[in-house]
Amino acid sequence: MGAANKVPGVSGGTVAFVLGFYEELINSFRKINAKAFKLLFTGKFKQFLTYTNAGFLTLILTGSAFSYFSISLVLDYFLKNYELFVWSWFFGMILGSIYYIGKDFGEWNFKNIFSLLIGISIGIGISFLTPATENDALWFVFICGIIGVSGMTLPGLSGSFILILLGNYVLLLVDSVNALFSVITNLIAGNWAILQDPEKIRYLKVMGMFTAGSAFGLVTISHVLGYVLKRWKQIVTAVIIGFITGSLGIVWPWKKTIFKTKNGDFLFDKNQHKIVENYERFIPNFSTHETWIALLFILIGVAIILLIDFYDRKRK
Repeated sequence: MGAANKVPGVSGGTVAFVLGFYEELINSFRKINAKAFKLLFTGKFKQFLTYTNAGFLTLILTGSAFSYFSISLVLDYFLKNYELFVWSWFFGMILGSIYYIGKDFGEWNFKNIFSLLIGISIGIGISFLTPATENDALWFVFICGIIGVSGMTLPGLSGSFILILLGNYVLLLVDSVNALFSVITNLIAGNWAILQDPEKIRYLKVMGMFTAGSAFGLVTISHVLGYVLKRWKQIVTAVIIGFITGSLGIVWPWKKTIFKTKNGDFLFDKNQHKIVENYERFIPNFSTHETWIALLFILIGVAIILLIDFYDRKRK
């Protein structure tokens, strides 16, 4: 989920949905409420851990954090060197996930089909929005945290792609993360002077506010989702299927990356990476070997989901 959340166009929530622990994830975050804090502050730690499903949440959050800083680096490498094949693999997995989620859906009546179309429309609409410029105001960073973490709780909605649209992807997921890593390594080495660097302090404030917004968003969005899933599960599931279907426009493998420019020059982050603005999609050329290899990766992506489905049915 951590690796998926970092890649623009891919949703960690989709991973949770496909692997079958999405509802447990939402319900666990919902348990972070007044009752949980009462148990914690009255010293009833064992009841607190049981009530909040802390073991499950700890595994999810630490696994996501670990993959964000490790597996996602591998993904970064392959996206840089084999971009078409990586996007093809993602595309295939999302195609497979649409089948996986929809196979046991039930009756497709007018209300559910209408909900599906709404989800598709929103997903496609988001994929063609024009990104804003960077904004490091702390109140806006807090909002970015709430919206950015939505990819973890809303299948099909890529939080990192939303951050691109908000103009703060590089600030929050590249520059601030690098600054935090630099501060931690310097402190471990005994270089406390790093805390006197005003630029590093600025990034730490930004990262702290982004983290606070993400934590707030995880809990609040989960409460809303838990409420609507309990009362209108089929409608919500139909919207999610539509949303994931609409997000295929974002992960379409055959696309040209559009970078931000200023006066004809590319804009770079501090690590000399070009800042992504959006994507220009096109039809593949079936006369090239590369296209057929990409199609093979799409099939591999679909096959992975089908294998998960087979394992799930066999386990039951």
